[in-house]
Amino acid sequence: MTRESTLRFGAQTDEVTSLLRIVNLVRTGEATTRPEIGRLTGLGRGVVTQRVDQAIEMGFLADGEYAPSSGGRAPRTLRFRSEQGRIIVAAFGALHIRVGIASLDGDIVDDRHVGWDIARGPAETIDRALAMLDEILADHEDVPVWGVAVGIPGPVDFDSGRPVAPPIMPGWNGFDMRRRFEERFDAPVWVDNDVNLLAFSERSRRPDERLDLIFFKVGTGIGAGLLSQGRIHRGANGAAGDVGHVRVRDSETPCRCGKVGCLEAEAGGWALVRDAERAVEEGATGALANHVAEGTPITPQLIAVAAMNGDALGISLIQRSARLVGESIAALVNMFNPAVIVVGGAVSSAGEVFLAEVRQRVYELSLPLATRDLSIVRSLGDEKEPLRGGAEMVREQLFETTFPRWFAEGRPLVRDVMPVAS
Repeated sequence: MTRESTLRFGAQTDEVTSLLRIVNLVRTGEATTRPEIGRLTGLGRGVVTQRVDQAIEMGFLADGEYAPSSGGRAPRTLRFRSEQGRIIVAAFGALHIRVGIASLDGDIVDDRHVGWDIARGPAETIDRALAMLDEILADHEDVPVWGVAVGIPGPVDFDSGRPVAPPIMPGWNGFDMRRRFEERFDAPVWVDNDVNLLAFSERSRRPDERLDLIFFKVGTGIGAGLLSQGRIHRGANGAAGDVGHVRVRDSETPCRCGKVGCLEAEAGGWALVRDAERAVEEGATGALANHVAEGTPITPQLIAVAAMNGDALGISLIQRSARLVGESIAALVNMFNPAVIVVGGAVSSAGEVFLAEVRQRVYELSLPLATRDLSIVRSLGDEKEPLRGGAEMVREQLFETTFPRWFAEGRPLVRDVMPVAS
């Protein structure tokens, strides 16, 4: 009775702490056998056996194959039962919805994508995302949902899961993003900025646990995800990394946020489309002008492709955006001193046309010490990155942040995991 009570209330006893650590050692692959667990934890053989048996009984671990023998009896491996639950991810962009399901080890099992204007509002947008998820789930066996990640293109109060004055999302300010997903999936829901999900995705593929990284997205809008010592830095109110609305020197261009002179209003994808259309109206020629003449809408992706193909207007637009972005990144480099900057988004898909200009401005304007070991690279551009990042974010919340609160139940429940939204 004492043990059951201790486990149920997640009390931080030595027994509970060691049990949680053993599950996570196996889950992350740091230990795959009982002798390895003993070496890493310092626990005696009998205690390790007892804790592992508890974890197997609770459904977290299972016996695997036999490991190679090192001279004696071959040890039996252990595995984390990642198939016992799944993670749902809904990643909303300015002009698209991407949804998917992942196993508890973070692998994307299935996904869907559709073009969509986020300005259509929360009710219609979430209805569409849930319908897409229902389509996916109908094709897979019924497995309990352990957690849901939602990404949006705007600032988020992470504790409450509510957007905070998102510039391009009319009607979303203060909307309770968690409720609809909690009701549908009966699982805890975490809402984060879309660029933070991309930073999580980058972290998942890099072995450095104490990584200092900036993911700088230049798409329709502009934002940054900040990893400090391997942890996402969201700031006091979720506004960290909202660099798209820092002031550009001498600019008086109106921004969608209602202010003037914002970086996004000069260098974001929607600003480039605006400038391209204006240039064509004023007589510019070339590939972009030909697209307009043919009735093809200009998009940030189209401008990036035109620049890569040598179109003069496309190159000038991309390079100006890159110069302004490089100046903002340089300020972040001096303040944050990251080891890696990953540049992503539709505008950055122009490749070296964009990245070379960014690098030049960063190295020109940053302190030598801050750039001594700095790496500036493009993202892989994989469209599933927001889904992988969302799954990684949920895994962190489940197994590193809230695990003691719910593990005695065998699976996470909303009442045990989520703070009450104010």
